[in-house]
Amino acid sequence: MKHSTRDVGSLGLTKQRQCVLRVIHESEKHLNANEVFEVARGLLPGISFATVYNSLRYLKTEGLIGDIQLGSGANRYDRNLTRHDHAVCNKCGTIVDLNLPLPERVLEEASELSNFRPESIEVTLRGLCPACTR
Repeated sequence: MKHSTRDVGSLGLTKQRQCVLRVIHESEKHLNANEVFEVARGLLPGISFATVYNSLRYLKTEGLIGDIQLGSGANRYDRNLTRHDHAVCNKCGTIVDLNLPLPERVLEEASELSNFRPESIEVTLRGLCPACTR
């Protein structure tokens, strides 16, 4: 899993931003802002939701975390900065990383079909996770 190659120490991150970054990097899940806030508040009791939200935005802008936008739901934050795809459970909302090797032709064909100038492509598999199929 790739984390940012930037020297985090050279960014002069506040203790609040360091805390939020730690929460994202230590989580096995793709947390939303409320979940990040709950964990961060346990580590830094005085942190506010606004500070967490602004820190998430800053960390994403600086390329230290990624975000996943899945329709109308809240953004989820991702420590994995390499190109990858996701599987999403339609019942419980679990999100799992997928490393699907996509032929370069997929991006070219998607561009041709949409007339979009491609920047990236992501595949989202939707279905039921193993726990929800039991």
